[in-house]
Amino acid sequence: MGILNVTPDSFYDGGQYKNTAAILGQVQNMTEAGATFIDIGGYSSRPGAHDISVKEELERVLPIIEAILKEFPDTLISIDTFRSEVAKCAIDAGACLINDISAGHLDQHMLETVAQLGVPYIMMHMKGTPQNMAQQTNYDDIIKDILFYFSDRIAEARRLGIVDLIVDPGFGFAKTVEQNYELLNKLELLKMTNLPILAGISRKSMIYKTLNNSAKEALNGTTVLNTIALQKGTAILRVHDVKEAMECITLTQQLH
Repeated sequence: MGILNVTPDSFYDGGQYKNTAAILGQVQNMTEAGATFIDIGGYSSRPGAHDISVKEELERVLPIIEAILKEFPDTLISIDTFRSEVAKCAIDAGACLINDISAGHLDQHMLETVAQLGVPYIMMHMKGTPQNMAQQTNYDDIIKDILFYFSDRIAEARRLGIVDLIVDPGFGFAKTVEQNYELLNKLELLKMTNLPILAGISRKSMIYKTLNNSAKEALNGTTVLNTIALQKGTAILRVHDVKEAMECITLTQQLH
């Protein structure tokens, strides 16, 4: 899954794609490198990010979805949003997958909207909101707590009739650097959900804070951790750098 942030303030590529031509060029690069999905986000979910209106989020993502599908009609687009209205409008515009950092907690209509739309749904583990999640890192047992969280969310999704579910443990969301590594070390335990696991580790602070560098210098670290995630059963890598991630996938597949 290739990341396409159309936000001015995302932690790594915020504001990088300033016009449609630049965005389409990046989409072409990612799909040619092997991306199955392009994940479009118009709301920055980095710690402490500014809240924006639904209207502004829609104004960021809808023209991009339409432009991509006009230029590359076979592209599978995922909409990265926790708002049911944005999700519905994006699916109506041609997206085919919903990626929700809150698993329905930040919009009480999200799960029923997903059920009505009949599209696959990625539910991520997070506590609080992007604005306050950095203060919500207390867990009795992080793996047990995440599994309990998913058991509740999966049961509710199934009750509403959602068929295709993917779980994302939410690296960096309401978790300290140490907790992120504990989660990665025990990631195979999430296979207990019997659902595909998505890992979004790409260029995150768990890498560059540990290595004392920056997000821009975190590609090598991303490759290392993506490889570990794949060996622990991850089905989807959500990344900024598709070519390098595909190399991880190709090489780890040789071990099976």
